[in-house]
Amino acid sequence: MPFLDWVNKNQAKDTAREVPYHLLKHDTTHGDPAAAAGNLIIQGDNLLALKALLPFYAGRVKCIFIDPPYNTQSAFEHYDDRLEHSQWLSMMYPRLVLLRELLAEDGSIWVSIDDNEAHYLKVLMDEVFGRGCFIADVAWKRRDGAPNDRKIGSTYDHILVYACRRVGAAKKTRAEEAFNLMQRTEKADSQYQLYEEPFGFDERGPFRKVDSTGNAKGGRYVESLVYPVVNPFTGKEVWPRKGRCWVYAREEMLAMVADRRFFWGKDGTAGTPMRKLFKTEAKPGMTAPTIWDDVGLNQHAARELEILFGEKASFETPKPEGLMKRIVEIASNPGDLLLDSFLGSGTTAAVAHKMGRRYIGIEMGQHARTHCVPRLEKVIAGEQGGISEVVGWQGGGGFSFHTLGEPAFDEHGRLNAAVKFPTLAAYVWHVETGAPGQQAFDSPFLGLHDGKAYFLLYNGILGDRRPAGGNVLTSALLAHLRALCPQPLPFVVYGETSRLGPARMAAEGVHFKQIPYDVSMR
Repeated sequence: MPFLDWVNKNQAKDTAREVPYHLLKHDTTHGDPAAAAGNLIIQGDNLLALKALLPFYAGRVKCIFIDPPYNTQSAFEHYDDRLEHSQWLSMMYPRLVLLRELLAEDGSIWVSIDDNEAHYLKVLMDEVFGRGCFIADVAWKRRDGAPNDRKIGSTYDHILVYACRRVGAAKKTRAEEAFNLMQRTEKADSQYQLYEEPFGFDERGPFRKVDSTGNAKGGRYVESLVYPVVNPFTGKEVWPRKGRCWVYAREEMLAMVADRRFFWGKDGTAGTPMRKLFKTEAKPGMTAPTIWDDVGLNQHAARELEILFGEKASFETPKPEGLMKRIVEIASNPGDLLLDSFLGSGTTAAVAHKMGRRYIGIEMGQHARTHCVPRLEKVIAGEQGGISEVVGWQGGGGFSFHTLGEPAFDEHGRLNAAVKFPTLAAYVWHVETGAPGQQAFDSPFLGLHDGKAYFLLYNGILGDRRPAGGNVLTSALLAHLRALCPQPLPFVVYGETSRLGPARMAAEGVHFKQIPYDVSMR
């Protein structure tokens, strides 16, 4: 597979591996405290914030939507959208790598972009996620008409959709298997009608008419499916038109005729019957097309924000709630976790909140406080803009606001004194196993993984077990760890130092790792 190359690409790849781990600092809680614990708004550099989330959320995010700067060489109030092309690619690469780590096995990522970088981004995402994980390029209509300052003008943006990974030789990715059907539209439902027939109207309700024949050109012509059918109203034999055949075997066709499954016209004299597909038998949703012109425009989103804040929207290209609703209903279910690391005006979080999803939103600028927080507070209060009426939103819930704290390690590799045991435990667990830390982490025994038991001696977790408040591995402390995990498994123990010699540790099956030197970035 060909790869995209640019100036400083190797540095961009190194950045993804070497992002320093920062602490997340809780600032405020809004709304119901219990609900707020599951919804996070983070102010800070999204690259640092994504790395800070990994120990807790790796492999847990069901749907990611991002609307990164389009690199249009324009200056907006809240974003620098004037990066040189290679700088833009270097900005995107490490963020995509970390986002991939956060995606669940059946998760998907949706990236909004315009023509300036869409095709480069496609090749870049092929490299990061794998070309086989590409699902679709959705064309979203963002404006009614083309701009007047050019002869040909774009009215659509791209939304590139990728799965976390493809499993085996399956035709569909895990994400596609988990997708929901799109909610039925009024246009789709209008195809189902009541048609008058010789006996009146079918009591089974509205239906749409479907062709009952196939042809050779479409690869559906089968000689054995050419046979006569008796019109029940005229008694005459009816054959498929020349070059066509029925799409049903004779026995099935006759049974369907007897069950009045075909429409023969109002007076019953149609030359070729049409199959009735009743609305009651249709799928509860629709296969989503890749052209979306019915979910709102940029101008609708700007109006939504103007109504919310009482002033003209300061974002040049906000996304309408209808667009996010379509993505959320396809790619997730209530209770699933959504992530937007370019949160902007907060649309993704607002829609996720109204639709019963958990969410994490990351935004660098001050408008994380001036726009995102007030908007979500209005959502909690039950504001009725955007999709509120459609989804029956009445208010409630909560979210917590966080900022990026200090680095967990200083320039000399020493642990920051502000790092608490549960935070370091989650980090160590993720470094060793690649899994998110979902345990309580209130004991030196972190858990079992791949036939090993993991322990952390830090921050006085065993404050009554000297020396150094339980941070040093001694014979007595090892006996205590054995009591916590009596299974005869190899031990991996993190601590400040060990008073056991190499021979003793080998005999006991203990692999000791010293803090902070052996606590490395994953």
